[in-house]
Amino acid sequence: MSNTLEIDSVIKSFAEKQVLTDIYLKCVTGDIIGLIGRNGSGKSTLFKILFGTLVAERKFIRMNGQVMNRPYTVRDAIGYLPQHDFLPKQLTIQKVVRVFLGKPWEEVFFKDANLIKWRKSKVSNLSGGELRYVGIKLLLNSKTKFVLLDEPFSGISPLMIEAIKPLIIEASLSKGIILTDHDYRNVMDVANSYRLLFDGGIKQIHDLEDLMRWGYVSDK
Repeated sequence: MSNTLEIDSVIKSFAEKQVLTDIYLKCVTGDIIGLIGRNGSGKSTLFKILFGTLVAERKFIRMNGQVMNRPYTVRDAIGYLPQHDFLPKQLTIQKVVRVFLGKPWEEVFFKDANLIKWRKSKVSNLSGGELRYVGIKLLLNSKTKFVLLDEPFSGISPLMIEAIKPLIIEASLSKGIILTDHDYRNVMDVANSYRLLFDGGIKQIHDLEDLMRWGYVSDK
């Protein structure tokens, strides 16, 4: 079944500065949208508004035609990876998997060389990069129809980055995914469409040359 998520007419300001101006973004099942932009362009702000945890002066969010003011309160709607750690620190990774996915998912989840060694470890004993990997895999294996990944490749090893990329692509068979990262190369490796958040608005990007034309990168 294909699902559709739309956010429209978003306006958001901080103090006297308007960060987002009349934003429209649409994501459907199978999409991996790479949202690219400089620091302070509003990428994380847009994710929080779309998830429903940040108030905007104006916003309009629809999923499958149904208006949603706070998508995070709707079961299996949107999963969100914030930039900060979000897993309960007192639990073991095994317990976290049971809570998030259910016991039947355990054996499937831990058929992973990166994860099996952390199975009995407490969340508080893992590094930031290790927790990032666990959080990403939890969200990609969840029942949510859409996933927002804010800086999924930040702070993790190159080997884990390469392990995450095929997981994102596989998850897009049943979900719509929007992701952003400072390293646009990793974003462009996995995304099947691209948007540039620039001067408060969203620009359609087709390739690296478009990023060069908008001044986001200076050369290849």
